[in-house]
Amino acid sequence: MKHGSTLFLKIAVFLIGTPVLALCIYGLPWLANNPANPDYAYILYPILIGMYVSAIPFYIALYQAFKLLSYIDKNQAFSELSVKALKNIKFCAMTISGLYVVIIPFVYLVAELDDAPGLIIIGMVPIFASMVIAVFAAVLQRLLQEAIDIKSENDLIV
Repeated sequence: MKHGSTLFLKIAVFLIGTPVLALCIYGLPWLANNPANPDYAYILYPILIGMYVSAIPFYIALYQAFKLLSYIDKNQAFSELSVKALKNIKFCAMTISGLYVVIIPFVYLVAELDDAPGLIIIGMVPIFASMVIAVFAAVLQRLLQEAIDIKSENDLIV
């Protein structure tokens, strides 16, 4: 694989992490200190804590994706290291999904107080998005493991 395509993907991974970092630094504190919602600020704090905690597995998954791209650059795409990176990405995606499942009841309470039923659907987007990523990573992990097994069998035959 050409180095240019993995460089583009590495830049994309970096650019994916930048808005989330900006949200954690600027957006979430503003939401917590917003004077427009003092009546139900106590409900927002568990949501904010869950969002901050979910940033940890998000950045771990981005780091694992960066490592996976580095393995591709080094022609180690079909290695146990790549399988381990995909396994970690799958675990991080499932963790994020689980965290947002825990947050959803609080989002429901905010939606009831604010009379915004669409808020629940918006709160479910990260759950389904991270589950899609987890399933995709699991499929890639299994395919890569089977390719490694076939490669090792062929190496033993020759």
